[in-house]
Amino acid sequence: MGKRKDSKGRVLKSGESQRENGSYQFRYNDIHGKRRYVYAKSLDELRQKEKNIQRDIADGIDTTGAEITAIDLLKKYANTKQFLSQNTQEQYYYAVCTLSKEPFMQKQVNAIKLSDAKAFIMKLRNDGRKYSTIQSFYAKLRPAFEMAVDDDLIRKNPFKFKLADIIPNDTEERKPLNQQDKKRLLEFAVDYPCYDEIVILLGTGLRVSELCGLTVKDVDFTNRKITISKQLLRNLHGEYRVETPKTDSGIRHIPMLREEVYQAFMRVVQDRGTPKIEMMIDGFTGFLLLNKYGKPKVARNIQYDIDILIKRYNKSHPIALPDFTPHNLRHTFATDMANKGMNTKTLQYLMGHSDANTTMNTYAACDYELAEQELARILAIG
Repeated sequence: MGKRKDSKGRVLKSGESQRENGSYQFRYNDIHGKRRYVYAKSLDELRQKEKNIQRDIADGIDTTGAEITAIDLLKKYANTKQFLSQNTQEQYYYAVCTLSKEPFMQKQVNAIKLSDAKAFIMKLRNDGRKYSTIQSFYAKLRPAFEMAVDDDLIRKNPFKFKLADIIPNDTEERKPLNQQDKKRLLEFAVDYPCYDEIVILLGTGLRVSELCGLTVKDVDFTNRKITISKQLLRNLHGEYRVETPKTDSGIRHIPMLREEVYQAFMRVVQDRGTPKIEMMIDGFTGFLLLNKYGKPKVARNIQYDIDILIKRYNKSHPIALPDFTPHNLRHTFATDMANKGMNTKTLQYLMGHSDANTTMNTYAACDYELAEQELARILAIG
């Protein structure tokens, strides 16, 4: 029997054949012994595919498993994180839900090259995604593809590059409000629903989740003391949960020595009233901050109110307020206390930090105006 040839007279190797439309086909058995086919427009292209297939089979690469899509790979990787914190699981859920809408994520993992992965990152950037969001996605995609490498699905990880080499990190440092902005904010916010929350956050340095986790029993008006022992959170499905602080340092008591803070808590309790149904969450009830439906407020409720306040202020005033979050108010408290000379260990206790370096390096900020004032004060002392 003569050797099989293509239409150009070239001898075809075992497993190769030319189809009626002029394209080429290669037939082979994968590492599981299953018959597989690949196709190409030219014989040279087909033989390059053959070469890659034979190398993969020799190295034990499961080319059939690599047909999984990028989004299914991410889901598979996310399922290995079920024993991490609820918050971390929610981050994976958000990443899967968001990235599933991207055409790139429908590609098979064995078809994704380094250049494809970099182009995808740049696309996210061009779409207006913030660096922190892209960084979060990248931090999940890279180990997911590394898992595919470890499982012998692909030879190389296409996401094995430095994110900073692809897009600039333009994340703005969380800054405290300066004294002028703080004054303008408090004067304008007095008629807004979030006024008392702003006063409390500025005057105590609480995390917003700690504020939302306070119950009526946690506020001792007689001794002017607040007990911090938990945080209230709500996931993307609308499910509430109570979490204890990450470290023992998070459990603490905050003095209500500032009259404005004391009065703010008084108003919150009075405005709260007695809801028809008291929600119980993980054994706790009587949450201090309630929304209009009588359900406990969470961080996103307060942020929503703050966003509306900023928008309305900036619409009616020539000098705009900067965008800020409840966490910026925590920064502002720490900075104010540090600049007024509060003992570092005391401030560390009030902030609920296990490490004083976190308190000073992350939360206590300084600028030229404050440096000038402090230098003038020291020089005046002599």
